[in-house]
Amino acid sequence: MRLLDLTGEQFGRLTVIRRDGTAKNGNATWLCKCSCGNLVAVDSYRLRHGITVSCGCYRRDISKERLTKDPRTRKQIGNAMNLPLVNGSNVAALTKISSRNISGVIGVSFDKRSGKWAARLFYHGRYILNQTFTDFYDAVAARKQAEQQLAKSDDVQMKASVEG
Repeated sequence: MRLLDLTGEQFGRLTVIRRDGTAKNGNATWLCKCSCGNLVAVDSYRLRHGITVSCGCYRRDISKERLTKDPRTRKQIGNAMNLPLVNGSNVAALTKISSRNISGVIGVSFDKRSGKWAARLFYHGRYILNQTFTDFYDAVAARKQAEQQLAKSDDVQMKASVEG
């Protein structure tokens, strides 16, 4: 099989600079320079068939354009409830009741296996509260107390960072 020399050819935003080696599947790989300036090694099949057309910048540009032009998305920009993580914590999980929640209280659930109520509060990648209770109201009280302690510790940390 004869190797095609792709040096100097342009595929989408990529310009082939030189042969880079061989992929695991046996296809030639080519070192390409993207129009944004990044270098990327691409399989010749993916180049010639239009599967890879940039270093990834094209996909980012298209996504950004779609996001900023869609009125539904623009309406949601700046809404804190859309942020999956803030300081390592899921904001929606801390502040919004899930449709699967049968207790009606965030962070309190019923464990069918043990027949007990679980109270949990996960913050900054660790459990602040993870206890089980036989009484629903004890679990709710524990969750509320953990939330209050968390709020107090966050206030202390905030003051320390402002004063420091």
